[in-house]
Amino acid sequence: MGRRTITLLTLSWCTAAACLSGCGGPAREGYAAAGAVAPGPERRAGDNVAPRDPVEFQRLGTPAQTGGSSASTRTSSGTPDAGTPAGSARSGATSTAPGGSPPAPGSPGAAPPTTPPGTPGTPSTPGTPGTPGAEPGATPPPPAPTPAKLTLSPPTRAPAADRWCERVTVGFTNTGTVTARSGTVTFATHVIGALGIDWATITTTQPLPTPVPGGTTKTQTYTVCVDSWRVPLGMHVETREVTAAWN
Repeated sequence: MGRRTITLLTLSWCTAAACLSGCGGPAREGYAAAGAVAPGPERRAGDNVAPRDPVEFQRLGTPAQTGGSSASTRTSSGTPDAGTPAGSARSGATSTAPGGSPPAPGSPGAAPPTTPPGTPGTPSTPGTPGTPGAEPGATPPPPAPTPAKLTLSPPTRAPAADRWCERVTVGFTNTGTVTARSGTVTFATHVIGALGIDWATITTTQPLPTPVPGGTTKTQTYTVCVDSWRVPLGMHVETREVTAAWN
């Protein structure tokens, strides 16, 4: 009778120990309650006393043993987390919920103002064409002066009172910008016989009708004569060429 009692007690003790420690078997994962126990005398077996402070459950073993990781998971700015559904707003983005008011202009996240398409811009003011090589508004310098240059018209001949003389009219045009102030006119007079034979050419000079300003024309009529003995009776003179020299 006493031996059965001892055996039953031993089995009861082993059962209780197995529940608490696994009866010496291999270590298994589990949780242990950590926290304060109820105040007062030591509780008896079978008493259930609720803890007065919060209970914290800690996993048994180290992270290497349990296969867990002590590092926390972070999401960088602009990179969606693995658990973030597609289409979710990223960090830094501004969205407006349906029915909400859009952000005011100038506030963070507000879109910059844009010009409606088709709005004509302000036309630019056309520039004033200037003189090539001159600064705008500057008076162009006067053209450089050109020296005097006389152009003679063909001589116009008319008979004079004597047969050895002739009236010759010539026009002098100054195509330069400088005035011709002095010079001479040279006449080439031919002595023509009764049968039209050109016996001789006599040259004579007379003063130029100066001054002749630049860009103007001056006309002068000269009486051109040769020696009388050079023109016998029945012969006459013809002034065919006229040249000039000036300065």
